[in-house]
Amino acid sequence: MTAPTVTLHLVKGPLAPRTYDFAERTTCVLGRAAECTVRLPDDAQHRTVSRHHCLLDINPPDLRIRDFGSRNGTFVNGAKIGQRAPHQTPEEAASQAWPEHDLADGDEFRIGSTVFRVEVLRPTLRAEPARCAACGREGPGDTRDADGAYVCAVCRDEPSEVLKLLLAAAREGREELSTLADYELLRELGRGGMGAVYLARHRDTRRQVALKVMLPKVAARAEARARFLREVALTRSLRHTNIAALHDSGFADGTFFFTIEYCRGGSLDKLLRRKGGRLPVDEAVPLALQALAGLAHAHDQGVVHRDLSPGNILLDTAPDGATTAKVSDFGLAKSFDQAGLSGLTRTGAAAGKPWYLPRQQVVNFRYATAAVDVWALAACLYQMLTGRLPRPFPRGRDPWHVVLQTEATPIRKVAPDLPGRLAAVLDQALREQPEIGFTDATAFADALRSAWKG
Repeated sequence: MTAPTVTLHLVKGPLAPRTYDFAERTTCVLGRAAECTVRLPDDAQHRTVSRHHCLLDINPPDLRIRDFGSRNGTFVNGAKIGQRAPHQTPEEAASQAWPEHDLADGDEFRIGSTVFRVEVLRPTLRAEPARCAACGREGPGDTRDADGAYVCAVCRDEPSEVLKLLLAAAREGREELSTLADYELLRELGRGGMGAVYLARHRDTRRQVALKVMLPKVAARAEARARFLREVALTRSLRHTNIAALHDSGFADGTFFFTIEYCRGGSLDKLLRRKGGRLPVDEAVPLALQALAGLAHAHDQGVVHRDLSPGNILLDTAPDGATTAKVSDFGLAKSFDQAGLSGLTRTGAAAGKPWYLPRQQVVNFRYATAAVDVWALAACLYQMLTGRLPRPFPRGRDPWHVVLQTEATPIRKVAPDLPGRLAAVLDQALREQPEIGFTDATAFADALRSAWKG
């Protein structure tokens, strides 16, 4: 069975001919900056190209392009898109909503004097339209990937109904759902663009778990399913006081499901909302140190989270009132996205927001070192201490471009009463150039503990 691919052929310009092949989900920033995925020379021949000129969102066989409000615009099949006004700075241009453009096989786009031609190889299609693997509804023509398990938009909007169908099938003896057979749903804990999480209880043991379902936005091909579940399997072996344990996982009827340790205290983002947006130092730093301990253990096992935020730092409360921070969802969101299961989402209006991502991850979608988790945890701690994000994200500005163009605000500019040593450690942790300030969770924890106790 033919797998979908996207190839960019550089057909005109000083660097021609070259090709760039993409068989997996990725994003590419094109421009003159050194970190761009497709970099054009920073020389006189390419002065009409901006440092961060445009972005390609690629999920073979689909792709989109968006200009970042470049000085001279991007041309798609001869039509100009995205050029900022002569009086505008890059920052001012980034505040505009520049449209995205879908690209198809044979399309051409130009930046400066460099022309790329798009080649798309699509998978074999079914002879008949696909039916939703969850409810059986017939899908539109673009879901007819012969190797894909398709879930309709109605089911994606109502994940609880999908989960009820799975639980019913599990009780009827479906082998691939056997781990769900003895659970009953209690209530919804939360939902997002990829699915939802529910509180469930085992009928015999009475153990409560968080039961998570993730619903692909595209037909889930066998190869993508296997790739995602391989990534998930790496996290199942993680056992640490500061990691929410992943018990079971599986796939059936177009749906991925997981049972995860339930933490009664909810998530850090909900705690912040209850506390008015920020925490005192002596409450925030211990939580950060516990999360860093969980990260250090995972990194020692070769597992990187890649999507850490206050929403997946969970709080387990003991009967005596003690709170333990536990990092959850190791690799789930990023692995789901990188397997291509979330569709074209990074640049659209419904895209996830890069509030806690270092610029290395925006430039290089597949960048996955321990350092990105350390930066993200530092961003979470910054928010705990200040009630603000490290970077300002003004309403209307392209958040991905903000990350590329804006450094973290020194913390004492927004929290002048913070102890100087603690502020210095946090500022170092949020440094991104020439590299992330702390590349190791233990090193950051040691420096943080010393500054806090000192």
